[in-house]
Amino acid sequence: MTSSAPSPNPSTDAGLPALTTLAELAEFVRARDASYIRYSEGPDHDAAEQSRDTESGLDLPGLSVNPLHPESWWTRPLEDWLARQVRQYAELAEKNPDRYAWVLDGRTVGRGPDCEPLLAEIRPLATLTPELLDEAAERYERVFDAGRGPED
Repeated sequence: MTSSAPSPNPSTDAGLPALTTLAELAEFVRARDASYIRYSEGPDHDAAEQSRDTESGLDLPGLSVNPLHPESWWTRPLEDWLARQVRQYAELAEKNPDRYAWVLDGRTVGRGPDCEPLLAEIRPLATLTPELLDEAAERYERVFDAGRGPED
């Protein structure tokens, strides 16, 4: 299987641990109260930019993220939830090789146009390796009815 995204930029992410498997990501998530995934050009780039809703042109009060902790109704394995969350915005890295997946936390300051959390006062926590992204893609395709909607 070919890699889903480029390797993280080590000069940008010096000091951040790189998570290499869904099991590592699950252990990381279980050890925290809250954590999120973001696909971007990295924490340094995001700190210097204003997030914007591209369709409306409006500035957002925080960074758009996806939660890595499942909702209370989720009864499947945590690794299934993680695979789904990791894959949700993977196309951003596939379309722009400067983007990659990284894990962060911060203060929730609102919701974006797709009802995603918006974070301020962010704290970068880790990066996700291409191996983890490939494992998430394989698991997502294997355990979910990927792409199926209510009208299918």
